[in-house]
Amino acid sequence: MRKTRPRRRPIAEINVVPYIDVMLVLLIIFMVTAPLITQGVNVELPQAEAEVISGETTDPVVITVDQFGDLYLDLGEERNLPVDAVTLQGRLRTVLRLNPKLPILVKGDAAVDYGKVVQAMVLAQGAGAPSVGLITVPPERPEP
Repeated sequence: MRKTRPRRRPIAEINVVPYIDVMLVLLIIFMVTAPLITQGVNVELPQAEAEVISGETTDPVVITVDQFGDLYLDLGEERNLPVDAVTLQGRLRTVLRLNPKLPILVKGDAAVDYGKVVQAMVLAQGAGAPSVGLITVPPERPEP
């Protein structure tokens, strides 16, 4: 008599190994490209202990002074718009006429001459800003 082998049933499982390979490749691609996507002016902010400003309902106008002393303006939808001193003061004057209580903040690079940051603050005050704030980052604390 002949012995018959039992037939193997087909396996109804999905082979996930190719999907894992694809996901790892995508993860690596996103990890490499994510730092390149960030837009803006590269500014290394000075570190200082300061209180966080709260209660602001409108986006502030941010004047950025990069390490070379160049001025950039963040105003509404326009971000990192390179401006000169005259254009900066003119735009701020126009905006402050419409909203005199709009907060004005200056973000200065840690390597820039302090006089350039003060000049940006003076330009903002000359445009009619009642007060001008500085943006800093909290100092890094050593790990115990």
